[in-house]
Amino acid sequence: MSTRLSTSRPSPRRSTLPLVVGIFLLVAIAVLAGLLLSGGMRRVAAWYLLQLALPVLGLVCLLVAGLAALIRRRWDRRTTGAVLLSVLAILPVFMLFVSVPYPASLERTGPAATVRLPADVPLLVAWGGDRLATNYHVIVPDQRWAYDFVVAPFFSGSNQLEEYGCYGVPVVAPIDGLVTAAHDGEPDATPGVLTNNSEAPTGNYVVIQMETGTYLLIAHLKQGSVLVDAGQRVREGQPIGQCGNSGNTSEPHIHIHHQRQDPSMYPINFAEGLPLFFRDHDGPPMPEGGFEIVDDLPVPLGPTVQHNGP
Repeated sequence: MSTRLSTSRPSPRRSTLPLVVGIFLLVAIAVLAGLLLSGGMRRVAAWYLLQLALPVLGLVCLLVAGLAALIRRRWDRRTTGAVLLSVLAILPVFMLFVSVPYPASLERTGPAATVRLPADVPLLVAWGGDRLATNYHVIVPDQRWAYDFVVAPFFSGSNQLEEYGCYGVPVVAPIDGLVTAAHDGEPDATPGVLTNNSEAPTGNYVVIQMETGTYLLIAHLKQGSVLVDAGQRVREGQPIGQCGNSGNTSEPHIHIHHQRQDPSMYPINFAEGLPLFFRDHDGPPMPEGGFEIVDDLPVPLGPTVQHNGP
């Protein structure tokens, strides 16, 4: 009895490397998604990891999967899956170039604070609200519901501080509380251009801790104008300084935002921002800002609000 010799080749073994890459990326994406949904500082950390660490991880995995396929001279479903997941992981890098609001819900984030306006003069809301269209701060976790107020005249492009109505306006405590930090000595920058001050972005500032245990940060105060010290208790409406143009700013304005963590313990942009509302004034509790360009000039869209309480 004769036997027939087989001339067929055994099928090559499929590499497990693309499978490992795919599982690794799926776990990383799932972990980040869980952290984003959990809230708090875990969400803040996940927000930056999503934009920075995940794209780097995706790029490395893409190169590994592609190199493995090149060496083996074989492209299969596992490789396709690993490549697709790698590209998906890289995509969030575009958030560094395209503004995306920090994923925190106004209704589900608390505690919210309701305070008076930080000055007694009419204040135009340059930036404010819950939407990117009215508040460019929304892309940053700690300033998710921050405000910038200016006083007429504004948006002139002048390089003279005195030609801006907000410069030198008295700034008052928006609520009773404990001053946990106060800083002075930063120079007022020449207005008209964005300073991009990365060393002291808040300039001269005052931090007030409220009964909720959360914090108000009032920034960009005039050099030499800060009137309070850390450890001092302030009353609502008490003068704490004057509007200036210190820190990272383009013209004199009052910046204020509400956050959970102590700003002296957490760096700027790395804390949990909380909702901030205003009372005792002639506008909505959360006034919106924004502007449009008309004939190459910025035209404000926000309302002018004024304190009308005691």
